[in-house]
Amino acid sequence: MRVLVPVKRVPDPYGRVRLGPDGQILEHEIKWVINPFDEIALEEAVRMRERGAGVEILAVSIGPAVVEEQLRAALAMGADRAVLIQDDAPLDPSAAAHLLAALHRREQPGLVLMGKQAIDDDASQTGPMLAALLGLPQATFASRIEIAPDGTRARVVREVDAGRETLEVDLPAVITADLRLNEPRYVALPAIIRARAKPLDRVTAADLGGRPPARVEVLRLESPPPRKPGRRVASVDELISALREEARVI
Repeated sequence: MRVLVPVKRVPDPYGRVRLGPDGQILEHEIKWVINPFDEIALEEAVRMRERGAGVEILAVSIGPAVVEEQLRAALAMGADRAVLIQDDAPLDPSAAAHLLAALHRREQPGLVLMGKQAIDDDASQTGPMLAALLGLPQATFASRIEIAPDGTRARVVREVDAGRETLEVDLPAVITADLRLNEPRYVALPAIIRARAKPLDRVTAADLGGRPPARVEVLRLESPPPRKPGRRVASVDELISALREEARVI
């Protein structure tokens, strides 16, 4: 079974994003990584292959040529091959879903396994939109995935507000990974070296039939206002007085 794993290039969540005088992100200062939720999805695909399910893992990303860095990282994590959909135009969940749908029709995977959201916009929309465009069943926020021995169904456990929900979906399907699905493994140096020899293909949006323009436009970015430093208080009485007279919250 072929498993398609979309991976997105995002800023390192442990780094700092700064804006320039023009209000634009200083991208040259940012360390870029694979979206952590997509790493979890990729790790789950690797574990499926290790369980002997005859899995081929195809990693795909959308963006400019520099995104190859994250695809090489995906290959080091265990993907068998990768595809870069080279597209420099602004991207939103709808545009991404249309491009992924076009690649899906070309590659015919048995499963799409992707992060439930990207940490740069927290939209959580691309997976459900992709399933809708392809007319496929979907299971979101998966914390456990079991593939039937015959490869025709998947049982998915997902955490909801009231507890856990178990779904069974026919394959092919789209499943999005939650944080609790697994913990991605450490990538050793030999795997990074081997990734250089793995196939990485490049296509354009035009090669896939084009895509609609982004429906979401970022109008402005602003840094958060500076916060006042904290101060120590010597007693409970002083704390209560500060909350009442200075903060005015009681």
